[in-house]
Amino acid sequence: MSETPRPDPPAAPDLAVRVEHDLLGSLGVPAAVYYGVHTQRAVDNFPISGVPISHLTELVVGLAAVKQAAALANRDLGLLDAKRTRAIVEACEEIRSGALHDQFVVDIVQGGAGTSSNMNANEVICNRALELMGHARGDYEHLHPLDHVNLSQSTNDVYPTAAKVAVHMAIGGLLDAMETLEEAFADKSWEFADVITVGRTQLQDAVPMTLGQEFGAYAVMLSEDRRGLADARALIEEINLGGTAVGTGLNAHPRYGELARRHLAEITGIAVRTAPDLVEATQDAGSFVQLSGVLKRIAVKLSKTCNDLRLLSSGPRAGFGDINLPAVQAGSSIMPGKVNPVIPEMVNQVAFEVIGNDVTITMAAEAGELQLNAFEPVIVSRTFNSVRRLRAACGVLADRCVRGITANRDHLEKAVRNSIGLATALTPHIGYVAATALAAEALATGASVADLALESGLIEPELLAEVLSPAHLLGRSEVSPVRGPVGEP
Repeated sequence: MSETPRPDPPAAPDLAVRVEHDLLGSLGVPAAVYYGVHTQRAVDNFPISGVPISHLTELVVGLAAVKQAAALANRDLGLLDAKRTRAIVEACEEIRSGALHDQFVVDIVQGGAGTSSNMNANEVICNRALELMGHARGDYEHLHPLDHVNLSQSTNDVYPTAAKVAVHMAIGGLLDAMETLEEAFADKSWEFADVITVGRTQLQDAVPMTLGQEFGAYAVMLSEDRRGLADARALIEEINLGGTAVGTGLNAHPRYGELARRHLAEITGIAVRTAPDLVEATQDAGSFVQLSGVLKRIAVKLSKTCNDLRLLSSGPRAGFGDINLPAVQAGSSIMPGKVNPVIPEMVNQVAFEVIGNDVTITMAAEAGELQLNAFEPVIVSRTFNSVRRLRAACGVLADRCVRGITANRDHLEKAVRNSIGLATALTPHIGYVAATALAAEALATGASVADLALESGLIEPELLAEVLSPAHLLGRSEVSPVRGPVGEP
């Protein structure tokens, strides 16, 4: 009897190491990796979130762009030879194209004001450049991560500059998603332009309006917020590259900062500009606070919009029932047929998270001391979280909710006809006191305001028809006020 074949045992892990050195001594680093001793110590020190900086793709690209710009500037100044420059630039271009991102392994939550992220970038770029030059990883005699890749730089100007480049790129995706959602609401505004509903204030009947006007307001809110976000993005185009440790430019050539800025602008396509005072710029995280405030505003208004969608679709028979949201999944494990507004609920929760991120960013910016803010890593990670969450939420809300919304036209027509709010339209013609009496009687008896107005003789049928016409109720026609029997001059 033959035995059942057994799968081959898993291959033994590659335990080979190379030994690298830093100010603390020697440390073994896996031979196969591109990072080095500084990164390995950071990995050991910060097992916090379990999320490496490689998850912030734009940040990795931003770091590579800054390192590439720095190498080119140092070459222009005669500080870096052509061979080393070519290798560094090629390594950076590979990373910007998506290669080696798995080698950016330090946790997004880290001490040191971003030093671990900068070291991670220096070492990965250096070891890949060494390969391109024909040398082994770790053979730093030929190219060094600090002496060459980090030449003329400090974490304190590299990390915030890379972060701003990265966030700038990420915001582009959010702006696109917001525009898509705005267009979805605008389309519904046109679709519902002829659907009259009851406007509500403080959850009470107010005056008639169209469902199109209601949805148009949501589109306008998004349009305003897109403009605000674009303005906030412009603030983070100001960088402190060239300021090195505290903004004085120590260890950098006087022309380095401007040369590096020009190369960075060319590499990224972003109109970065050097801050007028690099000492101030190195310690100030105000632009991130401003940006976070705008992201919070977007979150608050999106959440309010989704509150409205949930209210307007509540029911289906014991709620408002003005609109129907598309059914995307079963709503209950115990109540057959129940469908919940899960997409708006998701957006609400994203908004809560973004608002919490704003508190974190605010406190981290406030906690900066003297010439540096040591808490930029949490500022950057929370900013990315807000941008990414909002971008995803806007896209899902547009595609899986707003585009599929329908109006309950018959229900809305009945609601408008029976609304106490119609008394407001009669006020210019019969006076506030008489209109109030009609509203009270309609509420007590269940009769319509229009029927009671005719029965009371307060207004002629022809004028009533004109006053209660859709065009007049929606402010699209003019009716001359007629003095009612209230003795007003």
